Amino acid sequence: MKAAQINNYGGSEVVKINDNAPKPAVSQGQLLVEVYAAGANPVDWKIREGYMRQMVPLKFPATLGGDFSGIVAEVGEDVSDFKKGDEVYGQASITRGGSGSFAEFASADVNTAAHKPKNASHIEAAALPLTGVSAWQALVDHIDLSRGEKILIHGGAGGIGSIAIQLAKYLGAYVATTVSAKDIPYVKELGADDVIDYKNQSFEDMVHDYDAVYDTVGGETYVRSFKVLKKVGIIVSMLEQPRLDLMEQYEVNAIGQLTQVNSERLSKLAELVDKRAIKVHIERTFPLEQAGEALSYLQKGHPRGKVVLKIKED
Repeated sequence: MKAAQINNYGGSEVVKINDNAPKPAVSQGQLLVEVYAAGANPVDWKIREGYMRQMVPLKFPATLGGDFSGIVAEVGEDVSDFKKGDEVYGQASITRGGSGSFAEFASADVNTAAHKPKNASHIEAAALPLTGVSAWQALVDHIDLSRGEKILIHGGAGGIGSIAIQLAKYLGAYVATTVSAKDIPYVKELGADDVIDYKNQSFEDMVHDYDAVYDTVGGETYVRSFKVLKKVGIIVSMLEQPRLDLMEQYEVNAIGQLTQVNSERLSKLAELVDKRAIKVHIERTFPLEQAGEALSYLQKGHPRGKVVLKIKED
């Protein structure tokens, strides 16, 4: 089978297409999936560059990619919820016990897969697992966002932010978001109530007494965000660890999120897509042969929505 692999850590030049990669074996509690599309995420180029080698040292050659959508080709022992021919989506990252999704076939742990949303194409479904579950885990599980509450979402035009805005509106919240000027119409279309141009406006001068902040930007943006929260408010960050000094100063709660993609969250997400409460925006697709270019594009730009590898025709 064909797979996008690396034999050493480095930039996009280390990503090579192996036309004769072995098809992954399926062990107990796993699925073998014929991959139709694979979503690209920042964690993919970070793995390629070796940022995570302490946590997850790779065995080379290593197949990149986590998010996938496709069709079950084979089920391992002790798998009861899926059968051959089912349309599924989820995570097949080597960091989660999978074989990597940038390939024609991938093995995935059954606990990181779910039935694909019926109202989504494989390309749309492949864009969802990490970004969609990140938004769900933050807004539903950590923040417990409810009707009438106010939330500030940083990076509203990105992959996670795009889903988070729609999810927050579905939950009945008032949504402010920070984006660049060119993305203002896009996030308004997603449902944002208050849009702040982060390059020309200071969000902390414009929003006050908010119940929650969801941070996908980090750095100074994270530190300044504490000012907009009401007492006992909550900030969840995808990039920063909680700062005890700021928590005490502003009397708020802070959480550093490590997204855990699992079947339950994926199934909840699929329900929302099928209700048309959430729509996925794909900025650009690349063929599998251009996996290196896709990661480079993701790393150097600020895509509106998602970048996806199209591996097989829907």
